[in-house]
Amino acid sequence: MLKYIVKKLLIGCLTLFILATITFFGMKAMPGNPFSQDNRALSQEAYEALEAKYGLDKPVTEQYVIYMTNALHGDFGESISKRGQQVSDIIISRFPVTAKLGLVAFAIALVAGLIFGIVSALTKRRTTNNIITMIATMGVSIPGFLLAILMMIFFGVELGWLPVVGLDSWKHYIMPALALSFSSISMITRLTRSSLKDVMNKDYITLARSKGTKEVMVTVKHGLKNALLPVITYCGPMFAGLITGSLVIETLFSIPGIGREFTSSITNRDYTLVMGLTLFFGAIVIVMNIISDVVAAIIDPRIKLGK
Repeated sequence: MLKYIVKKLLIGCLTLFILATITFFGMKAMPGNPFSQDNRALSQEAYEALEAKYGLDKPVTEQYVIYMTNALHGDFGESISKRGQQVSDIIISRFPVTAKLGLVAFAIALVAGLIFGIVSALTKRRTTNNIITMIATMGVSIPGFLLAILMMIFFGVELGWLPVVGLDSWKHYIMPALALSFSSISMITRLTRSSLKDVMNKDYITLARSKGTKEVMVTVKHGLKNALLPVITYCGPMFAGLITGSLVIETLFSIPGIGREFTSSITNRDYTLVMGLTLFFGAIVIVMNIISDVVAAIIDPRIKLGK
């Protein structure tokens, strides 16, 4: 187990290095610069002073070496668009907002997806199964930002039931959390339904029933334990995606989270902030994938890690 975790962490570090390299040179290849919007107001001397301050007057390869060296020591530099603020401080201040929303969305997706999947797999009512199938199909078909806009118009503007800006109360979480979790609800529903249907036809399920075990115990103890493995594997990257927020959703609802910060950093060509947030997102995805693999191995000892 430890060997597997160390191996995955090393691969993750290599992945982050490649991600940082592609992102760095990709940004440098884009036309314009962080001060292009201020060119009319800045004198040539002020413009050159700003470039020198952020090291943008050096060759690109030298900028790359300096940035990567500093990043290895935990220094992601100062934000260009938010002058005077360190990138690490921005991440620390904005991430808790996104994390709270992501946790709510994760809980909704997991609970709703499991309930829908279990009911769909076990029910003999065609109408119930068709309704759940329709919801699962809609989750795959409708983008989260479109669902968010529709909810904002209907529940926020027309009915006035829910607030559409910020995260000041529990009501503020409802629409953005649903918009974030809807596609995940659909995926968990589909995974649970197909896996549970397959497991419930296995020989050991028939054996447990023949011993007189109650159907509820058969389903929970023997069925769900094995059927949830695909869901657990999916939950790792899903949790990482939700916890780091949606760029569009946070922008639509004016949520001061890390996703909205990432969107503005791209618009402002804030090289240091884009790099810092990209590495932060990548690290969370890698860690969550490792955790999901380890949890799956703990639940099912037949899964051998490190091979």
